[in-house]
Amino acid sequence: MADYDDEEINNHQRPPYIPKETALQALNTIIQLHFEKTLEKKRAIDTQKKKLHKLFNLFFIFLAIIFSALSQSSSRLQCRHCWGPISLLTFSHLIFYISVAQTLRCINGFKYQRRCHKLTLGLATEKLRFVKISAVDDDISAAAAAGDLEVPYQEPSESYFVKFKRTWALHFVFLILLYGFLVSFSVVVLCF
Repeated sequence: MADYDDEEINNHQRPPYIPKETALQALNTIIQLHFEKTLEKKRAIDTQKKKLHKLFNLFFIFLAIIFSALSQSSSRLQCRHCWGPISLLTFSHLIFYISVAQTLRCINGFKYQRRCHKLTLGLATEKLRFVKISAVDDDISAAAAAGDLEVPYQEPSESYFVKFKRTWALHFVFLILLYGFLVSFSVVVLCF
């Protein structure tokens, strides 16, 4: 009975035998998956950037139409008559900046996910390279040669996450300051 328990313990401590071909195929599949995910995130970032560019163009066209309509109606509006256009411009600026902030948030989220997939891809590639160059005998499995074939999803270091948050905060502060400037600029243009 004691011999059986010792043998059972030794079987659990040994890594399972995985043929080299199976290990190579599994690692290649992981690499292909994360490479496709990296490309997918890149396309998503590009799509969001195009959406942001289109949003800017539409907003500036809207501003041009509003200011040209107001400039044609009278040379200068009296301050008591311009609160309607100022409210319209303020509300449109607010909607525009909320949309820009949401789009930037999506872009940063896709960049973070892309970074995670790139790190996982790098780890899988490193393990594949190790399995390919290691001399695997018949007695040693590919799992033992590679240490462990499991490739967990990698997350960036804490410094990357802090940089990510700082970038988002800077974008948000910039949008708030720009919002305040453009609303005050609209008041000055319409009233004075």
